Amino acid sequence: MKSTTKLIGALAAGALLLSGCSAGGSDAGSGTSDGGDDATRGGTLTLGQLGDVVSWDPSQAHVGHQFVPYQLVYDTLVLREPDGELSPMLATEWSYNDDRTVLTLELRDDVEFSDGEPFDAEAVVANFEHFKAGNGRQAVQLTQYESATAVDEDTVEITLAQPDPAFEFYLSQAAGLMASPAAIEAGTLETDPVGTGPYLYDAGSSVRDSQSVFTAKEDYWNPDLQKFDSVELRILEDLSARANAIVSGQVDWTTLDARTADQAEGAGMQIIPDYQVDWTGVTFFDRDGAINPVLADVRVRQAINYAVDRETLLEQLQLGRGTATSQVFGPESGAFVDDLEDYYTYDPDMARELLAEAGYEDGLEITLPVIDGFATQITAIAQQLSEVGITVNQVSAVPADYVADAVQRKFEAFNFNLFQGEAWVAINQIIAPTATYNPFQTTAPELEELIPVVQEGGEGSEAAAQDINRYVTENAWFLPLYRIDQISVYDPETITVEAQIQSAMPSLYNFAPAE
Repeated sequence: MKSTTKLIGALAAGALLLSGCSAGGSDAGSGTSDGGDDATRGGTLTLGQLGDVVSWDPSQAHVGHQFVPYQLVYDTLVLREPDGELSPMLATEWSYNDDRTVLTLELRDDVEFSDGEPFDAEAVVANFEHFKAGNGRQAVQLTQYESATAVDEDTVEITLAQPDPAFEFYLSQAAGLMASPAAIEAGTLETDPVGTGPYLYDAGSSVRDSQSVFTAKEDYWNPDLQKFDSVELRILEDLSARANAIVSGQVDWTTLDARTADQAEGAGMQIIPDYQVDWTGVTFFDRDGAINPVLADVRVRQAINYAVDRETLLEQLQLGRGTATSQVFGPESGAFVDDLEDYYTYDPDMARELLAEAGYEDGLEITLPVIDGFATQITAIAQQLSEVGITVNQVSAVPADYVADAVQRKFEAFNFNLFQGEAWVAINQIIAPTATYNPFQTTAPELEELIPVVQEGGEGSEAAAQDINRYVTENAWFLPLYRIDQISVYDPETITVEAQIQSAMPSLYNFAPAE
């Protein structure tokens, strides 16, 4: 999302912003066992966050690094397990009609919002309408939503304009967060979150852009998900501040980069292993040559892919923490194809041959916008492309406008970290004609046949997703470099934590006190 998911998260990771970091270590793990499962509970979980939330209104909620704050105060309709399986939460069960345009949810009948309002079918309807009207950063999650109807107190029917294979997934994300209808009506959610979640926001102890404090809610309906007495979010946008905070014990968990990972490991911290979420590289927007005619020739785009030494870039830029790849879909996406992993080997002679066939034996130029977080990577790519006669014009871009300018067709291509999520989510992010990162709405007859098959779901959808992957790889829609290892660092003396598949940050529920 980086995503959609990860987009803002990636920008935040690239931004430098010092924030206050008060002294004092966590007392996570100092609590007692109170049943429900065998985990020790209690203490304070302290997380080093990349940035503060823009608003506590769930209609403005984001995903990735920005999703955990919302999980503290809001429950979702569906729970996403660490391995990606969807489990009941506020919705106890759900089912589709035959054409998958009506989803029926059965709801818990023993839950209240923190203001005393009941959680029921009318509350779900109010939340869907509020999320849709809010048009927030994850508004795409309700693209196919048409209406919701309270059948009775504990049953909701959701009508979709078209089948959406990711809709149940979205109910475990921003679109599934449930807020009190009374608070929605009052218009107070931006600063005063009111949900059914496991913790209560302590506004008196919280400081904007510095720290947010939460205390465990008494009589929470699912104590198994409530593993700490309190949670603190320390806002640490500066990478060095996060590294110092985890090493000095000021936070129990944070995210670092490859160059600060050794410092943390040297201090006894642990890094969640095998944790990859994003791919990094170049997206060629202008595949029909509206801005730069050279990009309309598939041989040019293929030549660029052959001219790049992914393994060397991975070693130099990421210290080997990642996996070189030629495809934009991840291994857990359902669209992953083994033999596409090294489809474009490093072959500068092949690159020169393709350029000559395309009539560019004397060279050509492409332009890439540059923001701070990607300057080094773009320079490295440019150096390798120059070896085959391709000149990369690097043009400074405004970080705050980077995504908006891309969507508004101001770039022929750009370098970014992008989410490798579920196949349908990724298709809608980077491949479909309506995708955010397909601003020129490029398409092809092959894709127009395959995309509806994925959308319908069921038998054949995974094979169609893999064929889409083959098409965009063979036609070099992108220049993928490698999947990045998430450097998710924690103090094993205070907590345990499990990776959350396809999410830049582990779910709140994946953290527990160390035994």
